[in-house]
Amino acid sequence: MHNEFTAIVERDGKWFIAYCPEVPGANGQGRTKAACLKSLAKAIHLILEDRREDAMRGLPHTAQCETVAVE
Repeated sequence: MHNEFTAIVERDGKWFIAYCPEVPGANGQGRTKAACLKSLAKAIHLILEDRREDAMRGLPHTAQCETVAVE
């Protein structure tokens, strides 16, 4: 699944730091902007994966799981 998110990137001394306003708690850091964005992407992935797994726990057996595309 392909998703795109906003990355707010700032410089903090020798480090780049970033966060994603659409995914609270997703933060990244790195010595380069590319490393920072890669770190943020991993954080977003981990948070969304955890939220999906958490949402699936305890669903009734009659629940249906569908995919929806958002543009």
